[in-house]
Amino acid sequence: MSLKLNEIKKSYQQADLGIEVLKGLKAEVKDGEVVAIVGQSGSGKSTLLSLLAGLDRPDSGSIEVFGSEMTRLTEEEMTDFRARNIGIVFQQFHLMNHLTALENVMLPLEILGENEIEKKATEMLQLMGLGHRLTHFPGQLSGGECQRVAIARALVVNPKILLADEPSGNLDTETGEKVMDVFFDAVKKRNMTTILVTHSEQLAKRCDRQLTLKLGQFQ
Repeated sequence: MSLKLNEIKKSYQQADLGIEVLKGLKAEVKDGEVVAIVGQSGSGKSTLLSLLAGLDRPDSGSIEVFGSEMTRLTEEEMTDFRARNIGIVFQQFHLMNHLTALENVMLPLEILGENEIEKKATEMLQLMGLGHRLTHFPGQLSGGECQRVAIARALVVNPKILLADEPSGNLDTETGEKVMDVFFDAVKKRNMTTILVTHSEQLAKRCDRQLTLKLGQFQ
């Protein structure tokens, strides 16, 4: 089992109000499974993704990733665990503006002390159709190109689990289909457990199964 959620609860304080976003979520994801998380805006999809990435912590409950209970890790242990096991495609890219496309994709490889990092990063960007944009900075790229760089950066380290927040959200239809073909081909070839948050019904149907988040629970 790649991922197990045990009674995950998460609330946020807004002014004097406590807003309960996740209300005891339970789920299991098998090794190599590609699961779509769907639901209306404000249903807690991005909150869940932040918890799975270890960027935020639940109020109660536990998250197990490959047998490791993330909720028990220190911040330092969590940072190391995330670098070695989790790839993330953020909806807002989170690229380093002072680094080129190539340098952005090389960065996680460098952190892990990998070999041939420039070659691996170049090949991944070429796979995303960005071989001609290697030396361009994020500010010189379109939103769709930045999204493809973000996907390349997440995939290049071959993470055990991949988290993607609206990975086709900033792509036009034609480019989106091509990039998602590469995306699904890459995760299937690598048997990569993938959690994909999406509003796209078409994209959700390409996944092995769908979980609908509604009123803080999976329906």
